Amino acid sequence: MAEGVAGTSLYERAEHAARIVRSRTKLEPQIAIVLGSGLGGFADEFEEGIGVPYEEIPGFARSTAQGHAGRLVIGKVDDVPVMAMQGRVHYYEGYSLEQVTFPIRTFKLLGVKTLILTNASGGINVQLSQGALMVISDHLNLMGDNPLRGPNDERFGPRFPDMSAVYSPELQEIVIEEARAIGVEVRRGIYGALSGPSYETPSEIHLLRALGADAVGMSTVPEAIVARHMGLEVLGISCITNMAAGISDEPINHEEVMATGDRVRDVFTLLVQRVVGRVHRRV
Repeated sequence: MAEGVAGTSLYERAEHAARIVRSRTKLEPQIAIVLGSGLGGFADEFEEGIGVPYEEIPGFARSTAQGHAGRLVIGKVDDVPVMAMQGRVHYYEGYSLEQVTFPIRTFKLLGVKTLILTNASGGINVQLSQGALMVISDHLNLMGDNPLRGPNDERFGPRFPDMSAVYSPELQEIVIEEARAIGVEVRRGIYGALSGPSYETPSEIHLLRALGADAVGMSTVPEAIVARHMGLEVLGISCITNMAAGISDEPINHEEVMATGDRVRDVFTLLVQRVVGRVHRRV
């Protein structure tokens, strides 16, 4: 992990990280995107893009997962200033949830108002085929931890934040409309988050299905919770890269996840570009 500022609060460390990022660009994005496994290529197409390795940002943890480049890219999408995490860090890598969500804290102090979270996930709902895109309507936090556990700093948000509408209904509708405009079907669904890194057993998937989950993964939820704690507007998009255990008889491997992400790259890129434009024009 990049060196932080010893003996300071989480808020002050996030302020320090924000100052470092701000020193690298004159852009002031109000939209930030977290790119999941196999989806990082989207940031390669930013106009006037500059990439800052996580190691150069104090407090940002180093990404060790395959398919996560580990850098913050700042640039423009159709002339709209944006910043994107080209890969995230995960709880299963051994980091605390405070470390996992530290970049989201930094985004808030950089002036970001809207956070777009993307991920590669396993399909539980049989109506979601491999390669489908799902807009997250709600989540199940089954990771066994919460990123808000511990002392609360009121400068970020309240001790007990409301989570009745984590994912903005307005942003969900924008995704559905823009997908329809390019001839792509996108369903709403509930995302179940487990700690990983092992994939789930068939029995665990049957339990998740009974609980109402449409897709399952190992990320996104901690970031969404922290974003809502700070009042950010959140949009979540899952790429169904494989069918979960017990839904399909095929064994699951990370290479398949990456291959599916690459296959849907063009559709994903076009959709997110259009969504970014709509969000910006709305503001």
